[in-house]
Amino acid sequence: MKSEVKNQVLEAMQFRHATKEYDPTKKISDEDFNYILEVGRLSPSSLGSEPWKFIVIDDVNLREELIDVAPGAVAKLKTASHFLIIASRKNMRYDSPYLFNQMKHVQQFPEEQLNNISTQYKYFQESRNILASERSLNDWSAKQTYIALGNMLTAAAMIGIDSTPMEGFNDEKINKLLNDKGLLENNSYSVSVLAAFGYRKEDPKRPKTRRSIKDVVEWI
Repeated sequence: MKSEVKNQVLEAMQFRHATKEYDPTKKISDEDFNYILEVGRLSPSSLGSEPWKFIVIDDVNLREELIDVAPGAVAKLKTASHFLIIASRKNMRYDSPYLFNQMKHVQQFPEEQLNNISTQYKYFQESRNILASERSLNDWSAKQTYIALGNMLTAAAMIGIDSTPMEGFNDEKINKLLNDKGLLENNSYSVSVLAAFGYRKEDPKRPKTRRSIKDVVEWI
């Protein structure tokens, strides 16, 4: 059983590639895409903070608007079955209302422990220089979204769905566009990464290439 699962995962990773163009006639079922989103939701994050929001762009008109602010995603916006924007939460300081709410209502820590846990979070963020600037704080938050992204890409590949992660967008313009539409909750979030999902129009023209295991792993 274990070897079968391992083979399935490795086969999925061999299958997965950054799809350049999708078949617009093929659509992912609601059941399958909800499974991908659920894998993202269940992903781990630093301090269990879950600093992400998944925005599924189904609206054709909004996809058209995104073409002007995400030049690296034009072909995917036009052809992918599903287009996902992953936004990261801003102001993730140890004493932020969001983290206190996360500790109390999501992680369900006892009330009397909240201040002590917040102090531990402060020590962690200070020791990692996360509090050095607004940029470093937001970068820490954005890093967490890539954990969810990676899990969703693998989850999709496991059931034969193609995907493409993308960073080809203008930060200022895409955030303004989405915030003006109320999708970033009054600038509480910032776009971190984009991802397209669907079914490839054609197979890759060359096999997957990666460095050898001896070049990326060192045992001591």
